Order: sequence, then structure tokens, then C-alpha cells
Amino acid sequence: MAADAHGKSTEIAASFALLGATVLALVLANSGLAGAYKAVLATEIRLGIGGWELADQVKGWIKNALMAVFFLFVGLEIKYEFRDGTLSDPRRAALPFAAAAGGMALPAAVYLLMVGGDPALAGGWAIPSATDIAFAVGVVGLLGARVPVTLKAFLLAVAVIDDIGAILIIALFYTAEVHPWALVGAGVTAAVLLGMNLGGVRRLGPYMLVGLVLWVFFMESGVSATLAGVLLALFIPLRVAPGAEGPGHSPLHLLMAKLKPGVLFLIMPVFALANAGVPLGGLGVEALAHPVTAGIALGLFVGKPIGILACVWLATRTGLARLPAGATWLGLLGVGWLAGIGFTMSLFIGVLAFESEGLMDQVRLGVLAGSTLAALAGVAVIMAAARRAPGLAPKPA
Repeated sequence: MAADAHGKSTEIAASFALLGATVLALVLANSGLAGAYKAVLATEIRLGIGGWELADQVKGWIKNALMAVFFLFVGLEIKYEFRDGTLSDPRRAALPFAAAAGGMALPAAVYLLMVGGDPALAGGWAIPSATDIAFAVGVVGLLGARVPVTLKAFLLAVAVIDDIGAILIIALFYTAEVHPWALVGAGVTAAVLLGMNLGGVRRLGPYMLVGLVLWVFFMESGVSATLAGVLLALFIPLRVAPGAEGPGHSPLHLLMAKLKPGVLFLIMPVFALANAGVPLGGLGVEALAHPVTAGIALGLFVGKPIGILACVWLATRTGLARLPAGATWLGLLGVGWLAGIGFTMSLFIGVLAFESEGLMDQVRLGVLAGSTLAALAGVAVIMAAARRAPGLAPKPA
């Protein structure tokens, strides 16, 4: 994520676009247009060449095609952060890794506690473990100088590691029936991409073409097609060709710059529009107390900040890491709450976890409630921390 003024304004604008799409989805789902809204999402679209064909509903294409591009962008950010960014220094990366581990484990535990031993509901355990980078960074941008730069970097690092965890969870736990022949094809295609990278190919066109083939194999494999985007990102070169312009002109940076507007202002809002619409008619205590809804909401609102803060305390007490310069425990709590804005990633994992539309309504309600409460609490705590004297900051261990 860009750190300059233009980058901050972009993140803020993107968070408003995402919020606007969410509000629109709720309006459509609770108006006379609800039937048309569902019908459009259920419309089948077929693509094929000769005897080969891919067919899915509009909602499925958004999940498998648009979100594959989203995960390509996420994968590029992850690769950059590990090679040249905040996670490239093991000493700096130790604290956000510890925080992210707690911020993923405790929300999952809270969810499983709420659903008890019901195997039909336990599959949603990973839903409250995710952090929505766009929303969280957008809120931080709105808070401006109230959030120290070091805490902003900490939140970004935690969110990036959260994304890595979400990707691994999707690959390991949310896979349908696997077709080995397609996985073999995906492996061969990945080997081609590796050969291109090692062979010094620096033009983006060949990577995107082979990446499309990789995506088709994933679509046929039974493994989430979005993982094709992540895998493709790993092979996009981060270094420029000899004699080329500076590092900002590497294939990875150029592709990130090209994808960012579309991801932030089209793909994420469209995904929210397709997945955030939950009927609110007759909403009462019973709906909010549903194990799935309560588990997700409490996981995001309670599990996230406590898990992050507990692991930060443990990492600093054991000498594994040090607190970010200028950080206070109150400020860290606020950032931990902002990490509880799960939204896009949480909804996406929910779509993979549950096929029942009734359960998905509970997922949507839990994600919206938990993310909203976490955002409000995070803003309130960070503003309170900003009013406190800098001298109250804890000394690094």
C-alpha cells in the first residue's frame, strides 16, 4: 500500500467505494428489487471454445474470476513486502507475525466455542480470522496523524500476514472434489512460469497469457481458482531487466500499478455488492444470537484485538520482538480492533464454507456486525490514545 498523500487518499476513497457498495447491497436486498437482485446474481453465463465450456452463475464468476484478479494483486503485495518491504527484515517482521498468529487463532477459537460441536457449522471457523486491508487502511487514513507511522506499518504487516494465512487456509481446508489431471496441468503451467522467471522474461504479456491457462486448470481442478492469482504473483519478476529504469519499473510494480484501481474501485465493490446483501426484515435477537452470527461477530470484535494484544505482549516479554517506536498499549489495542474489520476476506471465506443461502445470511450479518463494531471501537480507542501524553508510551522490552 502506498504511503504518500496520493496513496492515502486512494485508500480512503476505496474504503468509501466499498462502503457504498455494501449499503447498496443492503438496500437492494431489503427493497422491492430484492427478487431482481437475486435473479441477476443467479443468471448463468457460459464461456467455451469448441467442445470445452465453463459455465457458472454471475455470482460464481465474481467469486472465481474477479476474485482471482484480487488475489493476484494481494499476492504481488505479499511478494513485495517479503522481498523489499516491512517483512523483509526478520527483526521487524517478528512482532507482526506473532500478532497475526494470535489475531487468527483466537477468533477461530471464539467461533468454534460459539457453534459448539455442530459439524455443519464448524466449517466456518476461519471466517472471523481475516482482516480487510482496504477497509482497515482506509480507516487509518481517515484518522491521519493520530496513528503513528510505525503503527500504520504494523497494521499493514499484520493484514498482509493475515492474507497469507487466509490463502493457506483456503488451499488446505476449502477445497471441493479434486481432479488430479487438472492439478497436474496446473503444476506443469507453474513450471513454465518458473522457467520464464529464471530465463529472464520481463514482459508482462507472456506471464498473463500463461497465467490465464493456469487459472483454467484451477477452475477444473476443484481447488479454489483464486489461488491461481496468488501462484502467478509469485513468478512475476520483482527486479528490472539490466539497463532498465529504476525499481519502480519492475514487472511486479508495473502490474501492481495497473491492477490497483480496478481491484479497489471495481472488483472489491462488485464482490461486496454481490455478497453483502442480507435481508433485515424481522431481524431480532434470535438472528443475532445464531451461533454462526454470534461466533463471527464476537470473533472479529473480541477475538481479534485480544489475540493480537496477547501475542504482542508475549513476544515483547520474551524478547522475541520490540514494540514499534512511539506505540502505546492503548494505540495497539485500537489497531488490533481495526484488524477486526474482516469484511471482504471474511465474506469470501464464508462463500467457500457454506453453500446454504440461509447460513450465508447469518455469515453476512455476523461479518457486518463484527466489522462495524470493531471499526467503531478501533477509532474511539485510537482517538483516546492520541489525546494521551506521549510519555505514557510503554518502554520497549
